[in-house]
Amino acid sequence: MRAMSTSNTSLAGLAFARRSMPPLRWVLVGLVTLCAVVALVSPGRAQTTPRTGGVLRMTAPYGSTLTSLDIHTTPRAQDGIVAKVLHRSLYAWDSAKNVPVLELAKSVSVSTDGLVHTFKLRDDAYFHNGRKMTADDLIWTYTRLMDGTKGFPGARFVRLIKGAVDVEKGQAKEIAGLRKIDDLTLEMTITDKVNPGFYFIDDVTAILPREVVESGEMLTKPVGLGPFKFVEHVPGSRLVATRWEKFYKPGKPYLDKVVVLIMGEAAARDAAFRSKEIDLSILGPAQYVAYQADPALKDGIIDVAEFFTRTMGMNPAFKPFADKRVRQAINHAIDADLIIKRLVKDKAVRASAWLPAGLDGFDAAMKPYAFDPEKAKKLLADAGFPNGFEFEWTTSQNESWGLPIVEAVIPMLAKVGITLKPKLIEAAVLSETITKGDFQAYIWSNSSGPDPVASLKRFHSATPHTAGNYVDFKNPAYDKLVDEAAAATDAAVRTEKLRAANAILYDEAPVWFFNYNKAVMAYQPWVKGLQRNATELTHQYPEDLWVEATSPAQ
Repeated sequence: MRAMSTSNTSLAGLAFARRSMPPLRWVLVGLVTLCAVVALVSPGRAQTTPRTGGVLRMTAPYGSTLTSLDIHTTPRAQDGIVAKVLHRSLYAWDSAKNVPVLELAKSVSVSTDGLVHTFKLRDDAYFHNGRKMTADDLIWTYTRLMDGTKGFPGARFVRLIKGAVDVEKGQAKEIAGLRKIDDLTLEMTITDKVNPGFYFIDDVTAILPREVVESGEMLTKPVGLGPFKFVEHVPGSRLVATRWEKFYKPGKPYLDKVVVLIMGEAAARDAAFRSKEIDLSILGPAQYVAYQADPALKDGIIDVAEFFTRTMGMNPAFKPFADKRVRQAINHAIDADLIIKRLVKDKAVRASAWLPAGLDGFDAAMKPYAFDPEKAKKLLADAGFPNGFEFEWTTSQNESWGLPIVEAVIPMLAKVGITLKPKLIEAAVLSETITKGDFQAYIWSNSSGPDPVASLKRFHSATPHTAGNYVDFKNPAYDKLVDEAAAATDAAVRTEKLRAANAILYDEAPVWFFNYNKAVMAYQPWVKGLQRNATELTHQYPEDLWVEATSPAQ
């Protein structure tokens, strides 16, 4: 249960007490109850009943632009911030319980074999153009995402539905596993015995209105089902949205307006936050240290261990990287612990393989690749590269996993004979470059949760490059283990298969395993309702956020 829900429940109980107790006694009980609510919801900060009205000034901190206003086309976290404002998917993420929950459906029934899910959709969900959502919108959305000629990132998740791959391959026009019972009832047959919530929470599977997409207006005037409707987008500057009065959650959103300010420079965010011009700001390593040491700022920090794994992906089409001994050598040649300590300021945890801690299949006994330059040299020699080689590493400017990290690696690889040439590109271009496979190596931060099966399927040989298998990994033994984990009904068997698959990734080393991210956000004292979203901290559900009247933006 979220803190806000706890607060509402406690106040409801208080109202009951008021009806059944004498006035003086009610006052005493009320004071005790309110104190308990304050302590539970926001330790060390004043807390009141959610306030309606006001403006929230968020930041999009991962680049100088948004990639696209059509959320189906972009997997960037930058664009996902806006998606949470404007759009909704079939499921949402409950940050308090760390589980997916129904969002656009009121209930779901599951067949005895666990493969057929029948959703009773909401009858009160309206697109921002005023049209009610129906089962046709889900069917059209998922079918669009499986257009194999487009390479939509959401295809990686929709492939769970029976017959979706046939559409992707051009062998069918309709997804066999989707059946409309009536306007508000959808039957979905899936291929694995998994919780589809882990697949259909992602913003790239948001339900969009066909008529707006096909008119081309989604690119300039996006329409969604979210709590706020689009007002304007000034490229490179901001996106503004106002409260959607027909949003299906009673009394929400609380805010009148959300402004997403595009601020890729850490120094600019720092200056704006300190001058109270923005309400939320993601912190990089240097700011994390500075804010912790500042008495005026240290109490306004929220952090979470995200389900993200940062890696350098290696293209097997580039000859040296086709040999796993070379890829292993890369992992041994880089002192990742030193980089995390000196550059990342311990705002991360060393990655031992792909799956992060907290997920089923994570093996605490598995140790990260040891920093061992001599072993790296031997592996290179055994692979036929005794004098090393040269490669180009595509990166963005990101301070936590971009150019500063690449520059720190240059002398480390040089010691084993490898010459590294950084190729710096804009963050918005990076995702497109990686998706197209136009790289020898890249560094990026990729979602590795919250479901381990869905996460490991990224590297399944059946997963296309455009759908997330950016390093074109292929290993029959790995595929078999992931498929068996997806089909397993016994929890212990599932865990065993997941660990074995993760161990193959470790050994094959299709990437340099860098770190598991720890996200840190600074917030102003008047901001309430923040969620510790482990799927991406910046992806706040803004309908739950509100601001006190003390905000200077009011």
